[in-house]
Amino acid sequence: MRVELFSVGTELLLGEIVDTNAAYLAEKLSHLGVDVYHKTTVGDNAERLAAAVRVALERAEVVLATGGLGPTEDDLTAAVFAKVMGTDLAPDEVAAERIRAFAQSRGITLLDRLLKQARLPRGAEAVPNPVGTAPGFILSRRGKTVIALPGVPAEMKAMAEQTVLPYLAARARGEGSAALVTRTLRLVGIGESQAEAEIADLIHAQTNPTIAPYAKTMEVHLRLAARAADEEAARALIAPVEAEIRRRLQPHIYGADDEALEERLGQRLRAAGKTLAVAESCTGGLIGHRLTNVPGSSHYFLASMVTYSNQSKVALLGVPEATLAAHGAVSPETAEAMAEGARRRSGADIGLSATGIAGPEGGTEAKPVGLVYLALADEEGAVVEEQRLRGDRLMIKERTAQLALYLLFRRLQAQAEVTG
Repeated sequence: MRVELFSVGTELLLGEIVDTNAAYLAEKLSHLGVDVYHKTTVGDNAERLAAAVRVALERAEVVLATGGLGPTEDDLTAAVFAKVMGTDLAPDEVAAERIRAFAQSRGITLLDRLLKQARLPRGAEAVPNPVGTAPGFILSRRGKTVIALPGVPAEMKAMAEQTVLPYLAARARGEGSAALVTRTLRLVGIGESQAEAEIADLIHAQTNPTIAPYAKTMEVHLRLAARAADEEAARALIAPVEAEIRRRLQPHIYGADDEALEERLGQRLRAAGKTLAVAESCTGGLIGHRLTNVPGSSHYFLASMVTYSNQSKVALLGVPEATLAAHGAVSPETAEAMAEGARRRSGADIGLSATGIAGPEGGTEAKPVGLVYLALADEEGAVVEEQRLRGDRLMIKERTAQLALYLLFRRLQAQAEVTG
């Protein structure tokens, strides 16, 4: 079964809103074994939308659209889809009653324009909206199906998960679609080209499963995808390929699928019974932010000290004034003193620090923009790393935070190998 995705809204074409809906739906559909060969974005124009839908219905069995179902004049999806499918709009009393109840429960004045949303293509099945007013719909005629959902991501996701995805899953099974299973290995501390070179023979020989590398911010993701009669059989195809990739790239693989580096670090810190404190300068708290995004981080994360000025480095971390005077804030000596200070002042087992020049100002020939020093201090001693990063201010901050977490990951991994 082929599904074509439609994103409706002029604001998408103007770049005012990032289209996360299509990415979400494409991922979910791939897990159902449904083929998505095209994605179309169309503005709020009835003629262009109708023309695009007609083309889509020639190459796909299902058109799945988000956007254009609201109460305003430029919300055209329902009317256009009805016309293309050879029908008209008709009041849906069940949908209208849901809108009335929703408005009453939230103290919203029930305007006529809200009830406009209850006019659906004649013969369509309404898709209930549990978190908003605009219902969606599923309409099938002459072997083709159009599905429309609101563009608000929270509403779209709830409706997709409760109604649309189960509907498409049942159709896919009925039409004999193979199950598609994906597995993403997440790597850090290695570039995309190097990672690809290590498994080049596997990529060249790939059939089922396939292997696709993707470059992320200071990471590489390897996506393995397999098709089979069912999910269990697809996973069985992936297993030996994943095992071989892990054998070759294990030092760099920190997790899989949706697992973030900070989640993996949290697991390792808890397993080792260790606590952590962070001292940040150029990252402005980004390292602590990432670490505390993990539920349960209070078990191991004690403190984050953003010591942006020299005075705060001295007062909060105990960095010697003589160190700052002799070497400067951006130096291996200061980074080490910051990590030691974070550990000592908080009572943590591990201190982690970052200091650098994020730019665009502040760089010199000796210390250019992008120069960063990272340090880690624990009972085994201290380690300091120099990094020379490129990018704008935000990119340098994000890359510094990622590299600091990677430094911690390697330390914990090495200690686990010794003890385990």
